[in-house]
Amino acid sequence: MDLDTLYLIDQKDDLGLEFSKLVSMMNYTRYTTIEAVKTLTIEELDFLYDEEANSIGMLLAHLAAVEKAYQIITFENRDLTEEELSILLPGLDLGSLGREQIKGNSIDFYLEQLAATRKTTIETFKTLPDEWLYVQTPFWWNRPANNFFKWFHVFEDELSHRGQIRLIKKMLLKHKAEKSQG
Repeated sequence: MDLDTLYLIDQKDDLGLEFSKLVSMMNYTRYTTIEAVKTLTIEELDFLYDEEANSIGMLLAHLAAVEKAYQIITFENRDLTEEELSILLPGLDLGSLGREQIKGNSIDFYLEQLAATRKTTIETFKTLPDEWLYVQTPFWWNRPANNFFKWFHVFEDELSHRGQIRLIKKMLLKHKAEKSQG
């Protein structure tokens, strides 16, 4: 990621102007997410504050799963198949299924998932005209939404979960301090 242009919402190579704006925002969001997690250990990634909590690793898996789901929903203009849903479900829904299946992975594992998923997104964006962002289809509660909103939601979801990640890191520090005291 080019840090010299991180704070510029501007034209990006091989993308239309509207895609460039979207990718600029997605890049900043991803950069700040990575900065928040890049030094975490497996134990820290798997930390659960209580038995109903999501771990940071689960949230990172969620980010990749959401982006993969929106690739299918928008690029292929269809719902997920049962097979795709079964693969993505632990990351999409989190909860008990996520707690059972998403653990024991290094930060490199999650960062590679995020990078591979994002690479597919950007490569596909490069093949689409800016007008594609404004194509409307029925969405939540059968209301119209355009592809721009759907991809805004992908990085808006990441921003929200990055806030959770930061909170979990604070709880983890508190947990470590309490553990060392007694």
